[in-house]
Amino acid sequence: MASKYIYTIGKKKTASAQVRLFEGKGECMINGKKIGEYISRKDLFDIVYTPLKLCKVKETTYFEVKVEGSGDSSQAYAIRHGLARALAGKDAQFRAILKAEGLLTRDARKVERKKPGKHKARKSMQWSKR
Repeated sequence: MASKYIYTIGKKKTASAQVRLFEGKGECMINGKKIGEYISRKDLFDIVYTPLKLCKVKETTYFEVKVEGSGDSSQAYAIRHGLARALAGKDAQFRAILKAEGLLTRDARKVERKKPGKHKARKSMQWSKR
């Protein structure tokens, strides 16, 4: 196992991904499992690998991730955000590529809280005439 790596954190909603990006050949791991075991949906697989494909380093780098919180989709986006940050820290050329695609921007949207007197955050009670 390589000792030198780039460490970053990626976030989306309440999902938080701690990413360690290594140089060389190796197995990509998420929470101690191979990426194929952890992520089952193909669209999420593509989301995770987007930064590596854009920078053309998919074959020469691998990563280990600890991710927690939220659901499958938000975790995939959090991992993507962490990988993009790691690649941006590695090379200035990568930063320009990733910034143009909008991968370095933290998506700050969160679930709006429920308000009193409402069914949900904004949904009101049904109005009755009588």
